[in-house]
Amino acid sequence: MSKIDEILALARSRSRDWPYAGAVTPQEAFELIGLENAVKLVDVRTNAERDWVGRVAIPEAQHGAVQWNTYPGGNANHEFIEQLNGIARKDQVILFLCRSGVRSRGAAKLATEHGYQHCYDILEGFEGDRDERGHRKNVSGWCHADLPWIGA
Repeated sequence: MSKIDEILALARSRSRDWPYAGAVTPQEAFELIGLENAVKLVDVRTNAERDWVGRVAIPEAQHGAVQWNTYPGGNANHEFIEQLNGIARKDQVILFLCRSGVRSRGAAKLATEHGYQHCYDILEGFEGDRDERGHRKNVSGWCHADLPWIGA
């Protein structure tokens, strides 16, 4: 079994009857991206979050962004699937990322419902949970795992 197969099997084993393939940790997501050029990370945070908070630093060909909610206003992005269709293939492994792992689950579910075959949530998200002072990036998530990112 290859390392990719091992990570994806572990991700599927975490499923609690989720309506998508499974979930990976930030470290596993980064490892998958390094192992397979066809893996796509789709950041579903708002454009403002990516601009003001930061974004993952991975090869551009493996990174995409489709807002789950729009900014300002926080309204649902009714063009989500259409926009996803423009950046990802239905047969590739797609890793969905948001701030703390909530919107990414919704994105993985919706994409699966629209025929995407290998949708995974990135647990903990980009910033992770809040610490005792209400700040993020200190407890869990992509940033806390010291994975490459750029921005604020």
